[in-house]
Amino acid sequence: MAKVTGRIESRLQADKDPSITHIYENVRLIRLGIANGGSLSKLALYPNLSKFLRALLDFCMAENMDYDLIHSHYWLSGQLGNWVQDLWNRPHVTTFHTLGEVKNRTGAGAPEPGFRIAAEKEIVQACHRIFAPTARERDSLIRLYGAPAEKIGVVPCGVNLELFYPEAKTAARRKLGLDPADTILLYVGRFEAIKGLDALLEAMVYLKHQPRMRLLVVGGDGDNTPEYQSLAQRAVQLEIGDKVIFAGRVDQHRLRPYYGAADALVMPSHYESFGLVGLEALACGRPVITTPVGAVDSLVRKTRAGCIVRDPSPRSIADGIQSILDDHSIPAPDVIRRSTLEHGWSRVAAAVIAEYESVIRQHFFEAQQQVAARASCG
Repeated sequence: MAKVTGRIESRLQADKDPSITHIYENVRLIRLGIANGGSLSKLALYPNLSKFLRALLDFCMAENMDYDLIHSHYWLSGQLGNWVQDLWNRPHVTTFHTLGEVKNRTGAGAPEPGFRIAAEKEIVQACHRIFAPTARERDSLIRLYGAPAEKIGVVPCGVNLELFYPEAKTAARRKLGLDPADTILLYVGRFEAIKGLDALLEAMVYLKHQPRMRLLVVGGDGDNTPEYQSLAQRAVQLEIGDKVIFAGRVDQHRLRPYYGAADALVMPSHYESFGLVGLEALACGRPVITTPVGAVDSLVRKTRAGCIVRDPSPRSIADGIQSILDDHSIPAPDVIRRSTLEHGWSRVAAAVIAEYESVIRQHFFEAQQQVAARASCG
């Protein structure tokens, strides 16, 4: 019988019945909820994790499901993964995506609470395997969290090369209603302090001598949010309101024209676990201006497809942007794209599967050893 793989998400809702979506053959997305009467922030979810555990166990019992491996994502799910690995006696793989201790050391945004750091350290010690997207994050896990080096596998993020590919700039701008004569800088990401968008707005002040430069901002949770209103007001204060276009949130399958329309993507982040939007931009053949974060800086170095700025200050970002505008040796889009081919979904999926198989084999071997040890003692 074919094995069913389930991705289980948590959500807050009045109706606790699970929602099941069949994605592919033998692959389901299962959304579990708890009756809460409203939405909660990520940090406020922490005291409710036991309720999500109950919802997960109830679902598995009702469906008569038994999973061979647990893969948790982010520290909140990692805490659930720890509990379930003990209850089910199954191997647990985790991917943190971001690390609270590293975020705190950037000094950007509100500090992550101590209970997050403590939970991450507990997950590091208890889980069977950690997937780090970069060698940089592997080193942070070892240095800041005491993770055993042999427990960490470096598995990079992947990009859908069938979705993200070079598109003619003129055609892309026509789709989006952008002026073909403008210089378009693109930002894609959340409106959080750690992403550095405020510094990018200030960097635009240093580039006022470029009369046709525009900053296209994709992301956020709507123009009624405090984050958007603060950034929009800041753009007006800096007298660059006419140079900034807030496009709002864009679904991933609609992102390609935005990359295609841009002269360059700017990643002014203080911290990125990997920097997936940079990988998507490179797959679309566009240069990237980035701080030295995640894995994108190493991809940029491969083909000189952009610029790595020294820090996320407005002056440094502005200098990086200007250097790319003045650089007439930027590779052609197809050449830039080649730097991303090793990150295609099929290759990354193969690496993940190899890790899964290794973890399951090791767990089975250890279980057999325990059985043999108990038999010999008896």
